[in-house]
Amino acid sequence: MRSRPSRTSLALVAPSFVLVASGLVACDGAVRPVVSCESLSCTPEPWIARLEAPTVQKLDLLLALDNSRSMADKQALLASAVPDLVLRLVNPPCVNAEGVAAQQQPDHPLDPCPAGTFRVTPPVLDIHIGVLSSSIGGHGADSCPDLVPDEKACAGQTNTTNNDKGHLVARLDACGGAAAPTYEDRGFLAWDPAQALSPPGEENLATLGASLRDMVAGVGPIGCEFESQLESVYRFLVDPEPYASISVVNNRATPEGTDTALLQQRKAFLRPDSMLAIVLLSDENDCSIKEYGQFYYVGMGKTPDGTDVRVPRARKECAIDPNDPCCKSCGQDPGSCPEEAECIGPNGGPALLTPEEDDKNLRCWDQKRRFGIDFLYPVDRYVQAFSSYEIQNRAGELVPNPIFADLDPNDDVWQSREPRDVFFAGIVGVPWQDVARDPTDLGKGLKSADELEAPIDAAGTTTWDVILGDPTKYVRPLDPLMIESVAKRAGTNPITGDVLVDANAPTKNPINGHERTIAGDDLQYACIFPLPEGQARDCTDETLPGCDCKATDNDNPLCAPNAMNGGAPTLQVRAKAYPSLRQLAVMKGLGEQAVVASVCPASIEDTGGSGAGYRPAVDALHARMARAFEDTCLPRSLETDPEGGLPCVVIEARHVDEAACACDPSEGRVEIPPKHTPLVNLVMSDPQAASEQWNCLCMVNQAEEGAARTACQEDVSDPPLANGNPVHGWCYVDATASPPLGNPELVSTCPENQKRRIRIPGSAGLGSPGRMFLSCSAN
Repeated sequence: MRSRPSRTSLALVAPSFVLVASGLVACDGAVRPVVSCESLSCTPEPWIARLEAPTVQKLDLLLALDNSRSMADKQALLASAVPDLVLRLVNPPCVNAEGVAAQQQPDHPLDPCPAGTFRVTPPVLDIHIGVLSSSIGGHGADSCPDLVPDEKACAGQTNTTNNDKGHLVARLDACGGAAAPTYEDRGFLAWDPAQALSPPGEENLATLGASLRDMVAGVGPIGCEFESQLESVYRFLVDPEPYASISVVNNRATPEGTDTALLQQRKAFLRPDSMLAIVLLSDENDCSIKEYGQFYYVGMGKTPDGTDVRVPRARKECAIDPNDPCCKSCGQDPGSCPEEAECIGPNGGPALLTPEEDDKNLRCWDQKRRFGIDFLYPVDRYVQAFSSYEIQNRAGELVPNPIFADLDPNDDVWQSREPRDVFFAGIVGVPWQDVARDPTDLGKGLKSADELEAPIDAAGTTTWDVILGDPTKYVRPLDPLMIESVAKRAGTNPITGDVLVDANAPTKNPINGHERTIAGDDLQYACIFPLPEGQARDCTDETLPGCDCKATDNDNPLCAPNAMNGGAPTLQVRAKAYPSLRQLAVMKGLGEQAVVASVCPASIEDTGGSGAGYRPAVDALHARMARAFEDTCLPRSLETDPEGGLPCVVIEARHVDEAACACDPSEGRVEIPPKHTPLVNLVMSDPQAASEQWNCLCMVNQAEEGAARTACQEDVSDPPLANGNPVHGWCYVDATASPPLGNPELVSTCPENQKRRIRIPGSAGLGSPGRMFLSCSAN
């Protein structure tokens, strides 16, 4: 068994080796321009930067599905849309140079594209596909018991879906059905069209789609009402010691033991050298309750004597400014804050909210303002989970983040995942018009991270201001549709100009229909969309979970006259979504590693276009992931000699078995000359030098001047051929030079202003098990 040095002592060195948009980072941590004094050759200090490689040959895809009852109206859509989403990732479409999809698409990822087109991303031929639910129990409260006998939605069977414990979900139905078939019964599917796995995984697209459809249906819509969309993902992927059980001890939620079954699932699913894509699909805000102290209380339904639990009131400061130091619960010690008469209940204890003010269905809404306490984990917990090498364990100690660690030290994989290899796509409650490039045509794509941050008016307003506001300062979103509210809202969508209207307005709002009358137990909608044909829900059927049109006098925009109920509006013909503000805050924090999409599709009709269903989310994820399949694109031009060469050195660092280090000239590698010892020292200061145990460093040759260099710069084959022989060495390609240096096709996937790269083809290439570093100087 091989040991892995901790990253802890190396964490501060990490920023020294990041290729950034504005330059390269030097050994002292200062940013050096890529081109200094008109040329790299005049930079006196040595600098070095990692050449990020298309290391990703594998993908671990985690589908995190909200299984609360509000999702019931979307089950039919999910059954078709989620497999479509995955199959589009598995079999990337072919497009031409203008990005237009080919009329005839290949049926299989191993099939070639039509002439003149290419895949938007290379097909990944090794994919793990797992499914999670949002239900992880009551966090210590009496809500969401593991077993709910005689569930109406289960025709009298026991509902077991309130607590999936953060495990992968692979069942055929939510009511105690059989387990869904998975790869070696490990709980996930393995896509393996080349049949390279041992034992082989699935190679048939239709079978993969059918299996995934069954698994999505098995998640069901009858899970815990306190949905933990974010914490369930954290529990499975990140939690260094997921608890085996949680109970209340001395009035405090107390996690106990370690869930070894979850750790085994994680180890089998999550490979250290894969890309990780998390696709979270939910129609309402996250409610990940803290699992320690007394925070569980917000989920309590009954007191020990059987009466309904009511949460204590908030102090009056909370209504003015939830960040006020005196914004506390009336149940807390006021400390230095003035006594407040309104905080004293009739029995001398803390004043409680009335039943009308404290509907259990709204316990996760606006907590600090309403209760004086934020019972939920901060969203930064999840931003750090998907981007930081270290996270806190149960005791608050910093430990390696499992996402960026090797969970199986006994295998032969030495590379480990980096933050750039982790992607988070949220298909959540937000109007698609707000996050689309064109609010009238989602087919033109979703806004990128840069576009979400870009000003949309002269005042500097961004899309994030529109859909999220500033939750840390309790600044509401500018789009009134994204404000969580029981009361009817007013205002105008700043993107589309659509006005929010009441139910009796002659013209409906095209995004959410209209505001509705709510009896204190629900929130207004962010967006709505029609249910698929034939999927209308008769809400007089008491076995239907989460039906939104039960009241015969409702003014809900989801409802239509029901011919089977005397024309009362009890037929649900539309589905809805609520503002998903916490998930959006996580995506904002993740920046370019996140994709923001709406759970309200622009169209549910599959017309083959890119705007149907959740295809825009997949296309945006494709566009973002495409960079992980490519070599580093350089932000500035490098000055070459007349023969197209560079005064640069490329060093490869890797781990090999003892006495196996060899720098083979036939593979473009040579021993590093002593004069480059300072560069070797810089390379070995990289944080991954210890974690990946680099013990073999070689210098990679620049392709020889003449036929070899020309082939490297012009021939798109890999390896390129010079006089019939493969080229093993690196070269520089710059399509922005005048005239272009090399074949522009070699940099076609780079951003328009970065169409240049160091190309390292053949056996010397970036696909090797090592890491590559570039340094340029006069010497």
